[in-house]
Amino acid sequence: MKNRNDAVMGYLYILPSFILICVFAIIPIFMNVYYSFTQFNVIQSAQWIGLENYSRMLKDPYIVASLKNTFVFTLITVPLQSILALLLAAVLAGQFRNKMGEAIKSAMFIPVIASAVLVGTLWSIFLEPNGLMNTILSFFHIPTINWLGGKTSSLLSVSMATVWKNVGYFLVIYYAGIMDIPKELYEASQVDGASKIQQFFHITVPSLSSVTYLIVTLGTIWSFQIFDMVFTMTNGGPGMSTVTLVLTIYNAAFKSFNMGYAASIALVMFVIVIVLQALQRKFLGEGRDDK
Repeated sequence: MKNRNDAVMGYLYILPSFILICVFAIIPIFMNVYYSFTQFNVIQSAQWIGLENYSRMLKDPYIVASLKNTFVFTLITVPLQSILALLLAAVLAGQFRNKMGEAIKSAMFIPVIASAVLVGTLWSIFLEPNGLMNTILSFFHIPTINWLGGKTSSLLSVSMATVWKNVGYFLVIYYAGIMDIPKELYEASQVDGASKIQQFFHITVPSLSSVTYLIVTLGTIWSFQIFDMVFTMTNGGPGMSTVTLVLTIYNAAFKSFNMGYAASIALVMFVIVIVLQALQRKFLGEGRDDK
């Protein structure tokens, strides 16, 4: 009887959280699936149109552009921010285990807690034709670049700003992972004559495989959710060079008021992220360092 009472009390404790998850996560997913098969503009009742929204996506140039840009953005930001975070964490863990190292970590974490709109605005100012970046290029007699006005440079600019914002978060995760690696491994390899670089590639990197899996997974999800930075810096332009999936969803829902079409795009993005996560799990191997 006591065990049953404890179980009932346990379920009662988690009930408020379970209700919130159902109301704000699980139920909206099923509602999104339903509305993706309808024509719905919020004011009028939803009308069932079957697969019309999905067939429309195949002909929509914005969908093709947003898929391409989102994938390219992901391929730029995820590897770059993961590698930078790992290298910085390794340097801080190896050379700066002191107050200076703590100050550097704290400083690099500031962009993480800053608003994406603030970061986007700040980088937009830096990347103006007469901004800081072009001033530096001019000082070294390097031709200036229209960072936010070029079809190629605009996406690269948003990617750079995103990496700058995210790298501090992944740095802290990598740093904690490095601190968890047994010191005996490094001491034994040092006795065998291993250099710092050899220790990094043969001890640090393999020992952090599960951490890398987490960081790559989070980075991929965040890259597919990118909206604030793009909306603030380029609003999808010039042309369709920086339009992303979430920006396309926003435009369909709140500019064209086609909630059904927006729901179908969101569902496609959800499926893509799930598939990518499954591929990452297969090839990166979660918890490989536990084998």
